[in-house]
Amino acid sequence: LALLGQGRVAPNPMVGAVLIYNDRIIGEGYHELYGNAHAEVNCINSVSGEDRRLIPDSTLFVSLEPCSHFGKTPPCADLIIRERIKDVRIGCIDITPKVNGKGISKLREAGIKVETGICEPECIQLNRRFFTFNSLRRPYIILKWAQTVNGIIGKAGERIHISNEYTNKKVHKWRGEEAAILVGNHTAKEDDPLLTNRYGSGNNPLRIVLAGNSLPTGLRMFAERGRTIIFNTRQDVYTAHPTRSVRRHR
Repeated sequence: LALLGQGRVAPNPMVGAVLIYNDRIIGEGYHELYGNAHAEVNCINSVSGEDRRLIPDSTLFVSLEPCSHFGKTPPCADLIIRERIKDVRIGCIDITPKVNGKGISKLREAGIKVETGICEPECIQLNRRFFTFNSLRRPYIILKWAQTVNGIIGKAGERIHISNEYTNKKVHKWRGEEAAILVGNHTAKEDDPLLTNRYGSGNNPLRIVLAGNSLPTGLRMFAERGRTIIFNTRQDVYTAHPTRSVRRHR
């Protein structure tokens, strides 16, 4: 369930929730869009009218610790308490300072049985981007390249296609899952890529270019909607355009 929100909830984590009564699922939900209702809210709201009386005697499984603070939405811990759910099983703790065990403490103080560490490694792996950023203060980085069987990744001054239709679609899916995509000066000039997500779901990633001295202003990425950040060694002028946003960093 949590994976259904991939590419749509960052910088929030992906979260899924399931409500079970006597081995029967009566509700399920996930965090669908950044700023919108969290998984626990969608899960409880999905319970049918005839099953709502079963909520207090059900067990709530949630992949990440319920929040305990007011942000873009009210605290999920308060909702769980208000619905009088007696049993909550949690995948892993939310390590952000505003939560970090506070949601669990709030539930236990209300007399709710709380068990943690349910499929914990899988839950942490699910939100590896979220945990990497909040624990190490850096992005989670994926290195992607295509190469021939004899180890060639390209030819100087020439654009060659090593990938096929299947791998191209897979790469675009990856783009929709990440916050940004970074290329170097030669890739930008010789391949002239759009760096957008055209085949997968999710958003277009922020484009970042390590440009060296300068880049031609006629590159396709500058004519495509979305943001581009250019890191260069001198303050060249990149003219603003109504359909794009270009930022320079020296």
